[in-house]
Amino acid sequence: MKKIVLWGIALLFCLIVIPLGAFAAHEWYGRPFFINNFFNRFALKIALDSPETLTSLKVLEQFGIDGHNGELDDASPESTDEFFKFISSEYEVLKTYSNEELTKEEKLSKRIAEYLFQFAKEAEEFKYHNYPVNQLFGVQNGFPTFMESQHQINDLKDAEYYVSRLHKLPRKFSQVVRGLKLRTENGIIPPQFVIERVVEEMQGFTETKVEENILYASLKEKLEKVEGIAQEDRDEILAKAKLVINEEVYPAYIELTRYFSGLSDKADHRDGFWKLPNGEKAYRLALKLFTSTDYSPDYLHNVGIQEVARIQAEILEILQAEGFDTTEGFTQSMKALSEQERFFYPDSDEGRQQILDDYQTIIDEIDAGLASAFNVRPTAKVKVERIPEFKEKTSPGAYYNAPSLDGSRPGIFYANLYDIKATPKYSMRTLAYHEAIPGHHFQITVAQELEGLPIFRRFSPFTAYVEGWALYAERLAWELGFQDNPYDNIGRLQAELFRAVRLVVDTGIHAKRWTRDEAITYMIKNTGMAESDVVAEIERYIVMPGQACAYKVGMIKILELRAKAKESLGDRFDLAEFHDVVLKNGAVPLDILGELVDEYIESKAYLSE
Repeated sequence: MKKIVLWGIALLFCLIVIPLGAFAAHEWYGRPFFINNFFNRFALKIALDSPETLTSLKVLEQFGIDGHNGELDDASPESTDEFFKFISSEYEVLKTYSNEELTKEEKLSKRIAEYLFQFAKEAEEFKYHNYPVNQLFGVQNGFPTFMESQHQINDLKDAEYYVSRLHKLPRKFSQVVRGLKLRTENGIIPPQFVIERVVEEMQGFTETKVEENILYASLKEKLEKVEGIAQEDRDEILAKAKLVINEEVYPAYIELTRYFSGLSDKADHRDGFWKLPNGEKAYRLALKLFTSTDYSPDYLHNVGIQEVARIQAEILEILQAEGFDTTEGFTQSMKALSEQERFFYPDSDEGRQQILDDYQTIIDEIDAGLASAFNVRPTAKVKVERIPEFKEKTSPGAYYNAPSLDGSRPGIFYANLYDIKATPKYSMRTLAYHEAIPGHHFQITVAQELEGLPIFRRFSPFTAYVEGWALYAERLAWELGFQDNPYDNIGRLQAELFRAVRLVVDTGIHAKRWTRDEAITYMIKNTGMAESDVVAEIERYIVMPGQACAYKVGMIKILELRAKAKESLGDRFDLAEFHDVVLKNGAVPLDILGELVDEYIESKAYLSE
């Protein structure tokens, strides 16, 4: 469960670092007088304990502090225990701030922090209820991705830090293995397919020639772009990296592969969280984390079934209008659509590059046409890149990485191009709107750039809000006229259907004891998605219970609140103002979002009287 808690708590407070001099000694070790200083101190302590976070944020470098760039995070079981002790002690400090002494904004910040602290308290019981090494995420693929995308090289020292991190990888792997052994002793063993996927991935990694491995190739490419480094120094760094990868990194991967292979005898094909000790309670807690609600699995399952039927009917209506024979039902109709070669790019390097170029064109187009819908806009840019090939086979269809705070790295929308048939042209607009503008890049970057809020609120990761907004953004783009082609609208509806199906299969797997194959069959039948995408998605839900439910829950809530504001305000309703309310408070739990919209409605009505 540590991974879930870190998503819900630690990632929340990974933020811009305040110079240590801003705190007097008593404020660093005692109770800060101002609550915002407490928030900032807590955030700073979390960030300073994570050198990888500091590298990603890239804010200490401006003060001449860069030693963290040669270190890796502590992944030991002891660090997990210390984390929860720290959270508990800080929660007690937060409780000492009386609401009577706080401003309206400070009270809101306190409520948000209390929500997260309380969740951490509930989650401690399940801190090891997770699979920290799996086909989707874990040190085995997270480390190469981190080194390639986050570790910048601007001079020789940065390159030396890169090699230093390679040296430290075996220690981190050994810490992870100790955590895996602890989970195994407590009956927390991943399903058989997870073991097979991870072993295959790591074997492929170590069987790659060092010169072609992403860890070496990325370093070489970065060095070639840096001016001022002598050729002999470049050669020496590359020689050191090659030696470390061969003699230290690869053996660490081989040892982890050996341990994971040994789990096969203990693993089985039961895929849901229900199989774990007290698994039903653990799943409900995961749902609470990701949806920020107390919705039961049964409720979410039934909402999903209802939404699946509604959206499928809308898609069939469009297909019929476009001349498709829909008499054989939804599955056959979507199969007929997927067999239309006109909707696909050539299965070649050129075809894949064209996909990336077209994504960028779609993003640039909508970015230039949103003036009527938004008063607030992000300044950081976003670009499109392919998911690294070494991990795209088991990766989702797309994901987004936020820009660095110093502006040196833009936001990145990563697209999965492994299966060309998984990227029909009619789905591309919707995916670009979700991951980039006005979806993730727009919302996350606006939050990061907000002024006047405690910094931790600029990074709040409430998944139902964040993913709900991105799904809402898909619909908003259609409402604003950016998907007037009926097939593009099918792509939008298919994406929403995909999220409705998620409610059904996630709860099906983890609460109703569906097998992996049953969930795959249901999803293929009810979405019309490519099988390769469906398999990757179902396997994702198995190792990330509850997360897939956040999208539709968040979207439904935002649409309900918008409808409420429209009905209450009538002609006084302003879409851009509504978006201000949603976006300019950072990510929040859904019940707090409802209160913020209610306050907006009341204040707007009062001003109009």
